[in-house]
Amino acid sequence: MTGDSWRERRRALRRDDPGAAENTARLLDEMGLEDRDDEEIEADHRANRLAAAREYAPDAQLDEELQLRLTGPDAEGGALRFQWGDALLVPVEHAISVAAGTPVQLELTGVSAGSTVVHARPVQPAVSTRSAILNTQDALDAPATSAAGTGLSTLTELLAALESEADIREWARLFDAVDALSRALGKYRLDLGLTWYGADGSTRRARLTERGRGYVERLRETRNRDQEITISGRITELRESGLVKVKTGTAKNSPAYDVRFEEPDELLRMRPGLGDNVHFRVRFRQGLDSVGIARSTEYTYLGPAAEQTSIPLELQ
Repeated sequence: MTGDSWRERRRALRRDDPGAAENTARLLDEMGLEDRDDEEIEADHRANRLAAAREYAPDAQLDEELQLRLTGPDAEGGALRFQWGDALLVPVEHAISVAAGTPVQLELTGVSAGSTVVHARPVQPAVSTRSAILNTQDALDAPATSAAGTGLSTLTELLAALESEADIREWARLFDAVDALSRALGKYRLDLGLTWYGADGSTRRARLTERGRGYVERLRETRNRDQEITISGRITELRESGLVKVKTGTAKNSPAYDVRFEEPDELLRMRPGLGDNVHFRVRFRQGLDSVGIARSTEYTYLGPAAEQTSIPLELQ
């Protein structure tokens, strides 16, 4: 067993066994030593380098870096398999972009052992020499936190919440992006450890393990929510299968609804025609996941409505 594998299993043991964690802490205290992993040591080194640099240049910043530690049966060799490439790295980049609220591009700078550690950094936009000179003052005045740093700050909070199986509804807009990443990790039987080193010396860490992936899977499960509503408008499409498209206005962007008849013969007996005005009572069914995201919608005909009313849709 390699030293990196041994450290990973030791950390896993301490996470799963509180007694092991207490014994380790007591022994280290007796020996006058600290129990620190490689990331913590690196974070301290970066903080010291930044403090030394700012003695001479108060606006000095460090290079940003993202480390993705992949652990699993096939990751102990410290190599990145080609089939993991887009399947894992693209969802990571997409999740960071969604969290940042703006596109973030990453580039690979290296791969090292322990188990497999992927090193990446944000892509810096190319600028001409003249533009660089003109924008020097703007760069000095710019905040130290980049778009990537903003995205990683939010993403690590969400991953921590998933690992602790907490309420994640405040990050609902990020759920689909993290879901794609979780599926990819599950496909290749990998756990993810994420470490972000910011330009200001800050460090952010998070994990997405089997426990977090299982929680994501449970959150994807849907439940039906039904409402009875009235749809009023003009028929713009008819199908023998029992589907009627009803457009609620004359403008091009007016809402249109696909109303399905459970018994197509009932639609034939009505003898509707294109352009007819109709008032339908329908069952509006949403398939909602546990985060509150509507995964499916359908409108099922219940009967004629006596008069036109507004559509009280509570869309998520």
